[in-house]
Amino acid sequence: MTSDREGFAAFLLRMRGLGIDRRDLMTAFETTPRRNFVPAQWQADAWSSRMLPIECGEAMEGVDLQARVLSALDLQPGHKVLEIGTGSGYTAAVMSRLVSKVLSLDRYRTLVELAGKRLEALELANVILRHADGRLGVAAEGPFDRIVVWAAYEEHPRHLVEQLSTHGIAVAPIGPAEGEQALAQLSKVGSRFERQDIARVRLQPLAEGVAAAI
Repeated sequence: MTSDREGFAAFLLRMRGLGIDRRDLMTAFETTPRRNFVPAQWQADAWSSRMLPIECGEAMEGVDLQARVLSALDLQPGHKVLEIGTGSGYTAAVMSRLVSKVLSLDRYRTLVELAGKRLEALELANVILRHADGRLGVAAEGPFDRIVVWAAYEEHPRHLVEQLSTHGIAVAPIGPAEGEQALAQLSKVGSRFERQDIARVRLQPLAEGVAAAI
């Protein structure tokens, strides 16, 4: 079994190869125990680039993609972040070490409850988890300095990026439910938005509503 130290070292080398070497971001990854967020049967692959199954039939993005997304967000102290798709809670935990507040939404109550226990164990008090439909964001609680979405919109989510503060950044997959999507960095400049596509991904489309049973 690959140790956490070995896994992190390999991850660090992969990120340096991509030009991602911001010290505070890498420290946030290193100090957030990734195995705590991965089901027991997949912990040997915790630091791999592959997606890993988690509860509720969902999946946890590979750490390489997570790092690319968080790097594109350019997280800074004092930022207020909206995350759509809590999943295991890992990225909320990493971001909480870099920003002032994280509001994270998920349609599965079970994922929210499990993530809450993991975050509580790490004494990360600046993350608010909520069982909610996140497709439209949370306009009433904006604006947000950063928004990150872990499922795909079919079209440019203007309603979401309008919840950004001036000079805010959102990162979200945009494209068809079946097939590849563009991982887009959307920056708010005055009343307009600049888009830069940073990767090609295959993520699930955003589902409507909240899960009724789990």
